[in-house]
Amino acid sequence: MIRLLVRDLRLAMRAGGGFGLGLAFFLIVTVLVPFGVGPQPELLARIAPGILWLGALLACLLSLDRIFQLDFEDGSLDLLATAPIPMEGVVAVKALAHWLTTGLPLTLAAPVLGVLLSLPGPGYGWLVLSLALGTPALSMIGAFGAALTVGLKRGGLLLSLLVLPLYVPTLIFGTEAARRGAEGLSAGTPLMLMAGITLGAIALLPFAAAAAIRVNLR
Repeated sequence: MIRLLVRDLRLAMRAGGGFGLGLAFFLIVTVLVPFGVGPQPELLARIAPGILWLGALLACLLSLDRIFQLDFEDGSLDLLATAPIPMEGVVAVKALAHWLTTGLPLTLAAPVLGVLLSLPGPGYGWLVLSLALGTPALSMIGAFGAALTVGLKRGGLLLSLLVLPLYVPTLIFGTEAARRGAEGLSAGTPLMLMAGITLGAIALLPFAAAAAIRVNLR
């Protein structure tokens, strides 16, 4: 399992589709928003949590098709399906690799980009905390969507259509937690709800994704 994780991390770094592309997209979204809505600091501070969360969510979408597609094309996925390790564990490891190369860098970069959007000082810690709790759910849900479309050619658009509705609760609670924190209000309730979504996704979706992969490999 550790070797599989290291292999996926190396492939993600070499391919450039996770770490660099996601951060570049996140930066572009954050830089372009002030040009679109105007340079008013009060307006930017009010919409900053939502913009940062939406940018992180869309950046995660860019590399979802790479979770299983490359292994499917070169036959590695068939070997993993017949290996002694359970397919549920393979799904969990690949989701973890996606989070380490995409979700974690976005979480660490969010406070820096928050400066460009005039995010209030109290909101930085809550923004990082909400992203740290929510981005694992994005990766796990994305792995489930990638498993459903692994056998389809050019299934990136279908993958986005399948995954985006499932991302909405995480986006709502993550944005609400960051907004409440920035305004000095209690953010405990949205954080707990988002943590519940993340734990539920980690507990259930590896089994669903593994079943979808077995069907696609038949």
